[in-house]
Amino acid sequence: MRVLVTGAAGFIGSTTAEQLLTLGHDVVALDNLVRGRRANVPARATFVEGDCGDSDLIRSLGAFDACVHFAARIEPADSMAKPDIFFANNVAQSFTMIEALIEAGTTKVVFSSSCAVYGNQVETPIDEERATSPHSPYGESKMMVEQGLRWMAECGRLRAASLRYFNAAGGTLAHPERHDPEIHLIPRALDAAVGRREVLSVFGTDYPTSDGTCVRDYVHVSDLADAHVRAIHALDQHSQLTLNLGTGTGSSILQVIDSVQRVTGLEVPTRLGERRPGDPAEAVASNQRARELLGWRPQKSLLDDIVADAWSSYQTL
Repeated sequence: MRVLVTGAAGFIGSTTAEQLLTLGHDVVALDNLVRGRRANVPARATFVEGDCGDSDLIRSLGAFDACVHFAARIEPADSMAKPDIFFANNVAQSFTMIEALIEAGTTKVVFSSSCAVYGNQVETPIDEERATSPHSPYGESKMMVEQGLRWMAECGRLRAASLRYFNAAGGTLAHPERHDPEIHLIPRALDAAVGRREVLSVFGTDYPTSDGTCVRDYVHVSDLADAHVRAIHALDQHSQLTLNLGTGTGSSILQVIDSVQRVTGLEVPTRLGERRPGDPAEAVASNQRARELLGWRPQKSLLDDIVADAWSSYQTL
């Protein structure tokens, strides 16, 4: 297959591009490098620097068997202050790209969505039938792209899979997790453990969870990449898919900190603070539909295994 991977200099995009190349596919890696790191892009991929919303650029790349679309702004807290940027980048540019892809002959899109579309849910695990209620412009932007893809699939213009994954984590030696700014818990905890960060802030200790801190479903990035590859093939049988990608098991912030300390043997200095706007108390997935329709089974997503891989890859930075 010839596959376009947008956001291919990012954490999940680069890992997915690497898996596609390992399986023998031809990968065109697109990224504007505003958030991504050029070093993340696999050497065997054809790298194109540019915006996914540049329709002339997208048309010039020709037809693909599929596009796996990761390119997006991903910071929920930032979206609360700058919603216009998130809707312009995540929604408008996505549909500009999709229209150009269709014009060039590409009709399969696998979209990187998010559990943020569910908002603050009381009962977990969350399945795909649960009503969506985003609590941030970031989550709303993901929901809007999902809705557009669903309508386009129903109209027969493309075949689309929206993958609502929960918390991407872990890493590989070739593709460590590093964002600028870093917003994810495990690399921030590792920063604090080695002294790159003075302290790890814990936002909110009064949530209705076992220890008062937020609970999340952490999924190894390699497992997520595997699901995206499987989704491309599943679109041969399905014109539209909406699937959760998670483990069905949640870990609190304090449990993650304990795991980091256990794996590294280092102390993580912490500071307890107030809640952040837009953060749900708990987000844990039901992955039954992905198991049934993709044959997907997380292989690397036990918490200590995730942290161990994150720590190994962190030390390559």
